[in-house]
Amino acid sequence: MMNDSLCRIIAGELQARAEQVEAAVRLLDEGNTVPFIARYRKEVTGGLDDTQLRNLETRLGYLRELEDRRQAILKSIAEQGKLTDALEKAINTTLSKTELEDLYLPYKPKRRTRGQIAIEAGLEPLADLLWNEPATIRKRRPQNILMPIRA
Repeated sequence: MMNDSLCRIIAGELQARAEQVEAAVRLLDEGNTVPFIARYRKEVTGGLDDTQLRNLETRLGYLRELEDRRQAILKSIAEQGKLTDALEKAINTTLSKTELEDLYLPYKPKRRTRGQIAIEAGLEPLADLLWNEPATIRKRRPQNILMPIRA
C-alpha cells in the first residue's frame, strides 16, 4: 500500500475527506504536533478536531508499522521460495497485525536452541548416557562416547 491508500483507509475510519487526511499526514510528517495542528492549522486540515487528529496519528503509526512488517514478511517468504499468489494477496489485504502474523506463522523460520545445536554437534549420546546412567560416566571417558564431528 502507498501513502494515498493509507490516507483513504484512515479517511473512511474517521468519516473525513481524503484531502483532509492527506493534509494532516503531511503536517505530522513535517514534525508538527497534534495540538499545534488542531489549534493553528485547522484551515489546512479542513477543520479536523484534536480527537480526530489524535486518532489519525495513532492509526497512521499502526498502518505504517503494519506495512513495514508486511514487506518484511513478503521478503522472508519469497526468499524461502514459498510465496504463492493467494498467500501474497492475503498478506496484502489484511489490516491487522495479528492476522498478518497468523498468516506468517507456518513460514516463520524456527529458532535453533542450545539443545539443537548440541545434538547437531554430536553430543546427544553423551547427554543420554548422563541422563540414563550417571554412575557409568565415571568409568568411561566422555570422548569415547561422542560421535565424530561432521565437517
